[in-house]
Amino acid sequence: MFRWLNGPGSVFRSPLPGSTNYLNAYDINGNLIRLQLAARTRTKNADEEMDDLEDEDKPKNTTPNIASGEAIPRETADDLMPFPLNRQFRSQAVLGEELKDEIYKRVTQQGKSVRLVSAELGVEMRRVGAVVRLKSVEKEWIDKGKPLAKPYARAVLAMLPQTPFTSKATPTPHESINDLPVHRDTLRQIFHPVSESRQFTRVDAGKVFHHTLLPADERIPHPELVEMARVHPDGLNRQERILRARETMRIEDAERKEKENARREREERETTRVMGARWEFRFQDVDIETRLREGRGPRVGVRYGVPHQDRKRGQIKIPMRVE
Repeated sequence: MFRWLNGPGSVFRSPLPGSTNYLNAYDINGNLIRLQLAARTRTKNADEEMDDLEDEDKPKNTTPNIASGEAIPRETADDLMPFPLNRQFRSQAVLGEELKDEIYKRVTQQGKSVRLVSAELGVEMRRVGAVVRLKSVEKEWIDKGKPLAKPYARAVLAMLPQTPFTSKATPTPHESINDLPVHRDTLRQIFHPVSESRQFTRVDAGKVFHHTLLPADERIPHPELVEMARVHPDGLNRQERILRARETMRIEDAERKEKENARREREERETTRVMGARWEFRFQDVDIETRLREGRGPRVGVRYGVPHQDRKRGQIKIPMRVE
């Protein structure tokens, strides 16, 4: 053990800044594998370029040196395995502190919507909301003088790959932000016969599961990105399409906020509040006919769900007619 600590393991006493420093990133001699590969590639390219140069013009050393502050290549998939015996596990990247601060600044100070910040920085909307809430709690603790575990947080972040914040026009995306969520109405097994002469689209497929289910193009978190990536019939370039998509998101967010404010004002007008000793009682006048049509009536299984009959034994699963 001490032989390894004094030999190859000595590189872990002073870990590389900005690197995960997992065991799989080093060979048995304690050398950084990706640095050696980068040196071989650089030497090969340099040899091809210096075939026509004189001997005195050729550089003497092309091997990168970590101590000299030379840039180290980013981790590959093989470098992100913290457990050597579990080669299926890869350490996932986390948000860097600068990226978290930028998310909080754009939402709280610049007044941008969560949807717009998610599209600009490549972070999923739920993660953007979580960052804003946690940053608010952190700043509240700082104002109250509560101690923060900053050394512990820095130590943990140093062992994990991070997504840094870049001020480029197209920053490095942290994750996929336009994944289609699985709707509960699509979990059923349905055999729907369709005539060969009929044009069956995604809109029709959504109505088969439920009459109010929107197609996939409208249920994704950022449908404007799909529209922006298409070849626009007006002949707009990419920058103009980005500006149009941002304007569309701004208008939709304004309409959504207006509807939400109107809903809250309506509920506030229809609610009678009575303050008790420990609780606040709220009363609303409810039309039973309207509630029945909305699905809140006393029907069996409405609240807790009814199991589907598509996989039950004895049920006819094949189509009996063509509509």
